[in-house]
Amino acid sequence: MATVSALTKERAKYQPKLPSVLASAGMKVKAVKGGPTTCIGPSGEIRKLFPHLFGAPTVTFARDAKAKPAAMNVGVILSGGQAPGGHNVIAGLFDGIKAASQKSRLYGFLGGPSGVVDGRYKELTAAFIKDYRNTGGFDIIGSGRTKLEKVEQFEKARAVLESLGIQALVIIGGDDSNTNAALIAEHFTQTGAPIQVIGVPKTIDGDLKNDQIAISFGFDTACKTYAELTGNICRDANSAKKYWHFIKLMGRSASHIALEVALQAQPNVTIISEEVAEKKMTLKQIVDDLVRVIVKRAEQKKNFGIVLVPEGLIEFIPEVKQLIGELNDIMAREAGYFKSLQSYDDQSQFVNQKLSRDSSYVFSSLPFSIQRQLLMDRDPHGNVQVSKIETEKLLIDMVSDRLREMKAQGAYKGSFSAQNHFFGYEGRCAAPSNFDADYCYSLGYAGAALIQAGLTGYMVSVRNVTKPAAAWVPGGVPLVSMMTIERRHGAHKPVIRKALVDLDAKPFKTFAAQREEWAMNERYLNPGPIQYFGPASVCDATTITLALEQKK
Repeated sequence: MATVSALTKERAKYQPKLPSVLASAGMKVKAVKGGPTTCIGPSGEIRKLFPHLFGAPTVTFARDAKAKPAAMNVGVILSGGQAPGGHNVIAGLFDGIKAASQKSRLYGFLGGPSGVVDGRYKELTAAFIKDYRNTGGFDIIGSGRTKLEKVEQFEKARAVLESLGIQALVIIGGDDSNTNAALIAEHFTQTGAPIQVIGVPKTIDGDLKNDQIAISFGFDTACKTYAELTGNICRDANSAKKYWHFIKLMGRSASHIALEVALQAQPNVTIISEEVAEKKMTLKQIVDDLVRVIVKRAEQKKNFGIVLVPEGLIEFIPEVKQLIGELNDIMAREAGYFKSLQSYDDQSQFVNQKLSRDSSYVFSSLPFSIQRQLLMDRDPHGNVQVSKIETEKLLIDMVSDRLREMKAQGAYKGSFSAQNHFFGYEGRCAAPSNFDADYCYSLGYAGAALIQAGLTGYMVSVRNVTKPAAAWVPGGVPLVSMMTIERRHGAHKPVIRKALVDLDAKPFKTFAAQREEWAMNERYLNPGPIQYFGPASVCDATTITLALEQKK
C-alpha cells in the first residue's frame, strides 16, 4: 500500500496479544485430546458422509519443551464476505509457522477458493504482510464465493497444493466455507492426500458459534460500527424530533447483530427474527406492534423513534417463509424455463401457477417491488438474496397505510414521516477492534499449532475470551461435530448449523426486560466509535452478548 492514513500507521505499531500457552513458546506445544465427539444432526447420515473424520476429539494445547516443531508449507484462503480481522488471522498464521521454523512458507490463494483450483497464488512474506497487520478488509489476497464441493475441484486443488509442496490448507470463512473445508478434508483423507485442512470461524453475522466456538471473528467490530451509526441516528432523531428511522442491519440468518446493537444503543423498537418465528407472528402482527408503539408515542407528542430490522426478518415470518421455500424449490426445479421468461409479468404468472393457494395469496398481497425482489437471481446456495429485499421499506409502507386508516377513523392524531437505512457493508471491512485484532491473531497462531500437531478437519477455537488474552484457551473442534442436514438447491446436504438467537439466554432476556421502557422513552445511548487507545475497560471489552452468555 503506497499511502496510508495516520490511523493505519499507528495501528501498525499495535502488537496483538496471545494466549499464554502460545506466547513465547516457539511453537513448542502439544495437542491435548479431549473425548470423542458426535454431531448436531442425524449422526448416521453424517457418519456415512464423513467416515474418516466423524468422532474426532476436541483438542487444547499445552507447552512441551520436548517438542520439535518442523518447517511447514501452508496455503491460506479467504472465503465469502469480508469480516474485520481477516488480515490478522493471516498474520498470526504466518508468525506461527515461522515460530516453528524460519524455513516455513505461506502461500495466499487469490480471489477466494477459486484461486486454489485455478492455481492463482502469491507467496506471503514478512515484508508484504507488514502493511496489512491490524487493518480491515480482505484485500491482502482477496476473497470469493466459489464453492469447493465437487471431486473434480478437490483433485484440481490437490494438484496445485502438491505442486507447491503445501502440507496444510487453512480456509478462513463462515459456516458454508467451513462445511466445504470438511468435505475437502474428508476427500483428502480418504484418497491418501498428505494435506491437512483447517477452518477458521469468520462471519460478522455472529451465527457461527457453539460451546467450543465462543464468537466468530468480525462480529465485535461490526457491531461496534453499527452501534456507533445507530447511536448517531438516535441522537439525530431526538434532536430533530420529526422522523421515524427504520434501520435494517446485516445478519441474514440470525438476529445477533440486531440484538447486540439494541443492547449497545437502546433504540425504541428492535425486531428479533427468532422471536417472530417462535410466536408464529404474521406480517400484520409485526406491523400492528410497530403501530402500537408509534401511536402511543404520538400521544406523548413524540412523532419520532428508531426501529431496528434484521436483514433476514422476512424469512422468519411463517407465511413468507413458506412462500420463499416454495419459490426456492420452483426456481431450482424449473431454473432453465424460468430464466427463459423475458418479463417480470411472465415470471410472476408462472410461479403463481406453481405456488400453493396460501403462498399464492401471500405473494399477491405483497407490494410489487417486494414481489420482484423475491424473484431475483438466487445466491450460490439456491436461496433468495434477502439483503436485496427492502424489508425496512415494506414495513414503512405497511405502517403508513395502517396509520392513514387510523387517522381517517380518528384513532391517530400524530404525524408519521419515515427514513430508511441499511447498515451492512459499512461494518464488514472496518479496522478491527482491539478484541478482534487479538482474537484473529490468536486464531491464526492456533491454526499453525493445529497444523504442527498433524490434525485435519478441525476448526480453530479460542475460548475463555471474556478474560484477558493471556488466559484464553486455544484449541480445535472437529468440523463434523457442528454438522447437520439442510435442504439446498432442492436437495439435502450436510452443513454446519447456524446458531440462532437463543430466546432463553441472558442476552435476549436482558433486552426483553427493558424494551417497553426503551419504546416509550428516549433511553438512547451513543456508544461512539471503536476506541483503540484508552483504558482497557473501553478498548478491550468484548460484546455485551458474549459477556452475558458467559457470566456465571
